[in-house]
Amino acid sequence: MSELSRAATDGSRDASKAIDPRQRAWVEVAPKAIEANAAALKQHLADGSDLMAVVKADGYGHGAITVAKAALNGGATSLGIATLEEGIELRRAGLKAPMLLLGNLTQADELRSCLHWELMPTLSSMREALLCQNLADGSGRRFPVQLKLDTGMSRLGCDWQDGPRLVEAIRHLENLELCGLYSHLACADSDHEGGDASVTALQQRRFQEVLDQLPGHGKGFCRHLANSAGTLLNRTLHHDMVRVGLALYGHSPAKHLDGVISLQPALAVRARVTLIRTIPAGVGVSYGHRFVSQRPTRLAVVGIGYADGVLRSLSGKIHALHGTQRLPQVGAITMDQVLLDATEAPSLEPGSTVTLLGRDGDAEISPQDWSERCGSIPWEILCGFKQRLPRVEV
Repeated sequence: MSELSRAATDGSRDASKAIDPRQRAWVEVAPKAIEANAAALKQHLADGSDLMAVVKADGYGHGAITVAKAALNGGATSLGIATLEEGIELRRAGLKAPMLLLGNLTQADELRSCLHWELMPTLSSMREALLCQNLADGSGRRFPVQLKLDTGMSRLGCDWQDGPRLVEAIRHLENLELCGLYSHLACADSDHEGGDASVTALQQRRFQEVLDQLPGHGKGFCRHLANSAGTLLNRTLHHDMVRVGLALYGHSPAKHLDGVISLQPALAVRARVTLIRTIPAGVGVSYGHRFVSQRPTRLAVVGIGYADGVLRSLSGKIHALHGTQRLPQVGAITMDQVLLDATEAPSLEPGSTVTLLGRDGDAEISPQDWSERCGSIPWEILCGFKQRLPRVEV
């Protein structure tokens, strides 16, 4: 390599090291907020019930490793993941807590990896149970698994009526250890009027009916049903453990559950202004000219867009915070840029930071604010922030 090439390479390395993750746009994550939420949830649980922290989808966009460590510090005793890769990532990071893989694995290689990395697969049929039995044969250890019942979600799990038979069959497989029996609530975030007609009550009855048919009502393994909404809705849904996702990240899953416990939002999305320009009245802005200025308008160009997770369907419907001011977003949101009307914010300048989601002082924009404006849900908003946004712990 020539001296010139070597100098260019060294310069590139130095420049790379110097890049500030807050240079353009970033996600701020507060581990202490997650830890506090886990502790508050743990305190809320019925006696004898444990907390599983659901950290799938990269910890709902917060960073799975960061979230898992904070949740365990706050009192969670196990972790919920959706894919094999998610579990391996956490194991490689040194996390030893029990992990339940909530998705369905069907291939022998996948289940063999579960056994190697000490992850508990979810079983929905006897087929997967027999696969696990054969894979564990000769390994010198039993394969921990959990069986899922479909009590009303019509997604993963065996028919709930088959639960007692399958539990008995799995417990007779000498290479398997049945560690849990669970189901998932379909309507706990919206079904809040109660009564025997409610979907949640129906699912609880079906789950309990299966337990009542088992020796000792299934006390030989962990029984769990409640998600975030079920956890906040009714302690009779807590059983031996709850699986909490959205509430762990500081957000109520439904308005009627607001305030059941105090939760701290753990994520903020911030970005920098890259350009300020002033346009006269009557000028179209961004693709399609959805917005036309009605007066001389001071526009702030901000370096974040739908490629980062700011949905194009939110165009013209959201604000950004700058201190105490709420600045309207105008025009179509583009791949890498959004535009703000900064006419009333003379202090905003290139390099200034604005908050698109989260808290700035006493003001806050929540995932619910966005989801209500684009017909989505808070879960999708949080999971949508892409990896090109650096995660910065604060």
